Amino acid sequence: MLLPDDIHPSLSLYYNGGLVLEVLGKLRESALLDLFVETRKSHDVTMPIFVLSLDWLFLADLVQFNPHGNIELCS
Repeated sequence: MLLPDDIHPSLSLYYNGGLVLEVLGKLRESALLDLFVETRKSHDVTMPIFVLSLDWLFLADLVQFNPHGNIELCS
């Protein structure tokens, strides 16, 4: 995947997906809004960028929903 060269890196889904993965790696599993709040504590990410990044992580098969409805890293 090529990174976009016409936008600031902090606005790319690749970068923000990495931030979400970093937080999720510490939490192991989390509800959607809790994951957003934890991500916002360390990085200024908007809800639309967060959701698009999370969608990208689902499509890349890096995160999944567990049977309890929480988001977790794929094993």
